[in-house]
Amino acid sequence: MKTTDIAVIGAGPAGLSCAVEAAKAGAKVTVLDENLKPGGQLFKQIHKFFGSREHRAGTRGFRIGRQLLEETERLGVEVLLDAAVYGIYEDRLIAFITNGKDHTLKAEKIVMATGASENALAFPGCTLPGVMGAGAAQTMINVNRVLPGQKIVMVGSGNVGLIVSYQLMQAGADVVALIEAAPKIGGYGVHASKIRRAGVPIYISTTIKEVVGEEKVEEVITVELDEKWQQVKGTEKQFNADTVCLAVGLSPLTELAWMAGCEFTFIPALGGHVPIHDRNMETTLKGIYVAGDITGVEEASSAMEEGRLAGVACAESLGYYDEKQALELKNQIWGRLDALRTGPFGEGRFTAKLKQIDARRQLA
Repeated sequence: MKTTDIAVIGAGPAGLSCAVEAAKAGAKVTVLDENLKPGGQLFKQIHKFFGSREHRAGTRGFRIGRQLLEETERLGVEVLLDAAVYGIYEDRLIAFITNGKDHTLKAEKIVMATGASENALAFPGCTLPGVMGAGAAQTMINVNRVLPGQKIVMVGSGNVGLIVSYQLMQAGADVVALIEAAPKIGGYGVHASKIRRAGVPIYISTTIKEVVGEEKVEEVITVELDEKWQQVKGTEKQFNADTVCLAVGLSPLTELAWMAGCEFTFIPALGGHVPIHDRNMETTLKGIYVAGDITGVEEASSAMEEGRLAGVACAESLGYYDEKQALELKNQIWGRLDALRTGPFGEGRFTAKLKQIDARRQLA
């Protein structure tokens, strides 16, 4: 049985950032990820990040991923790929499969940074080939260099829908329409303006009524919604398309946290049921921490900061930082996190996170 100081489950933005911070302090860190390549969502993101210099503003996501991977290698972090964790047991014993064989890892501290999964949307024809998540389409074009289709209807006007629409056009696809069920666009205006200037029509208060096709997507029929979210007869539009991309939100991947026995709270603004944690990102189970989208769906910049916070807290609890050093670092990270959670798009997340942390205090 292998042993380590800190086991990080998930090699995405949060997991790698956590590993880097803990390893900087001198901790032995092992990262496990079920994928064949580390980096998570960062290597799909060819757009430049927003924010401040501390949040890598102006740097493309895949370059941030490369920097994190270089740091983990330089710091001696052990990264186990194709390692699917299927259980967390007493005394922080992790069970995982790699190369078709079962293995165990005993850790002093565990950080779950498992991310989130795309939500589905049900409508007639939703199982036809050509209907996929926007994240899947982004992986195809930016990682695998494969165009998912020629004529695409995007469903959802959050940042994912807007950004992936633009990237699909950069890859050579024709985004024939973007539809949004809500009465207003959900993402940043700068992203919406880019695809509007490129000629993509955006229809709000609109949803898919039906996708038509024999063995694949051939036609998409949309319909308008009233103020009660009911379909308005006679408002149907038809689009010739071979692909439908769904950008209708994400849900935290919390299965391991449930299995481990963490306490949860329900916060719709964060994606549903999320594990309760304190300001150190520690759950209701001593020695088990969370970071990134498993704690509530936000952006990659927030995930990286939460990963850093968990890394510092784990290192402190193992004696690699004294209280004064750790407090200074944690205060810096919280300052950056609070900055990310300001403004019209961040205020809701700020309030939701306070609720999540307050739930932990009430249980203490």
